[in-house]
Amino acid sequence: MDLPPPPVDDADVPRWTAELDLPGLVDVHVHFLPQRMLDKVWAYFDAAETHYGTPWPVQYRLSEQERYAILERLGVLAFAPLTYPHKPGMGEWLTGWAGGFADAHPRAVRTATLYPEPSVVDYLGRAVSDGARMVKVHVQVGGFDPRDPLLRDAWGLLADAGVPAVVHCGDGPIPGEHTGLGIFAEVLAAHPGLRIVLAHAGMPDFRGALELLDRFPNLVLDTTMVGTAFSRRIAPLPPDWPARLAEHPGRIVLGTDFPNIPYPYAEQLAAIAGWAAAEPRLGAAFLRSVLYDAPAALLGVDPVRHATPGPAAETPRSS
Repeated sequence: MDLPPPPVDDADVPRWTAELDLPGLVDVHVHFLPQRMLDKVWAYFDAAETHYGTPWPVQYRLSEQERYAILERLGVLAFAPLTYPHKPGMGEWLTGWAGGFADAHPRAVRTATLYPEPSVVDYLGRAVSDGARMVKVHVQVGGFDPRDPLLRDAWGLLADAGVPAVVHCGDGPIPGEHTGLGIFAEVLAAHPGLRIVLAHAGMPDFRGALELLDRFPNLVLDTTMVGTAFSRRIAPLPPDWPARLAEHPGRIVLGTDFPNIPYPYAEQLAAIAGWAAAEPRLGAAFLRSVLYDAPAALLGVDPVRHATPGPAAETPRSS
């Protein structure tokens, strides 16, 4: 089929997915957080010129209910609401909060997070038993070494359970003490059964991410912020990016960083559409895989059945 024109704005997204013969979208990289924590995240982005040297206006600074409604209007049938701790004790609290959020919002899957601490296997194991379908690991924000011995059994638990983890371990937008794809490659080598989603496609080391795809068959890349005009200024894609993606069918999944992105959701989708148009081996089949089939398989959901109709409830605020 000829590729339909990419969406020009958020309101145009349902038209685009329908013309691709898709019922909607599946997004593996979305953030919903307790409000007091989200307020701190937004305050950090308000000071982005200090942190990153460029403004970062949060596009969807709205109430929880409004943000969920936007995902519904976009046609996001299933998504992974990701949380991330930055100190001991937060991992269990955030994992519990994320479970409650999923219970109150039909399109959200249950997720968990982790931090290197003695209790990590206990609360992560409970989350997996309770149906967690994705785990968020943020090496940069957490400021921890993913090779920490306290995480060895946690990685083993996830590998044995087959539960995937979205891992932010690249050096973008700014490097941390334990970021860098080479460091996390040691975790992958030690736990070859791990199903890992490399957040932001390893930004800015896109070539390094592609090399890891060659080495580790259980690794996939998410599209979060990749190829958008905002990101190209600080992390340009290699010229052969579309051609290289064609070498790894089924291993690229939609991620967006909604709601904390500094541009409309549709811009991420237009960037992905550009890759499909640039490489004859990609095309519509690639778009259907990235936007729906591959992320749905990763999360283990039937997106249409998962998106139970009805209004979303407001998640109770954590104390």
